[in-house]
Amino acid sequence: MIDIFKHPIFIVAASAFWINQYLEKTLEIFVPTYHGYGDDLMAMPVVFGICLQLMRWFHPLKSELTFSKKQLLIGLIYFSVIFELVLPRLSTAYTADLLDVLCYLVGTLVFYRFMNKPVHQPRKPQAL
Repeated sequence: MIDIFKHPIFIVAASAFWINQYLEKTLEIFVPTYHGYGDDLMAMPVVFGICLQLMRWFHPLKSELTFSKKQLLIGLIYFSVIFELVLPRLSTAYTADLLDVLCYLVGTLVFYRFMNKPVHQPRKPQAL
C-alpha cells in the first residue's frame, strides 16, 4: 500500500508549507504572494491527506477508503468558517480573506482529483 504521505502532491504541499514557516518564523523572510496565499493553497491537500491516511490505518476498508464529495465539502466549509470567520474575530493574528477560501477550494479540488483515490491491492492467487 502506498501511503498518502508518499504521494508527490502531499510531499510538495507539506514541504512548501514547512519551508515557508521556517523562512518566516526563523529567518524572517517573507515571499509576498506565497506569504498571502501559498499556505492556504497547500492546506487542504495536507489536512485531508493526513486525515485520510490516519483513517486508512484504522478503518476496515484500509487503503480502499476514500472521502465522499459530501465529506470534502463539509471539511472545506468547516475550514473556511473557522479560519475566515471565527478566528479573525478572536485574534488579530488572523485576517478574513475570500481569496483564502478560493485557495482552500482549489486545494480541495486538487486533493479530490489526484489524491483521494483507493489503492487497489493485488489479490493473492487462491490455492487449489
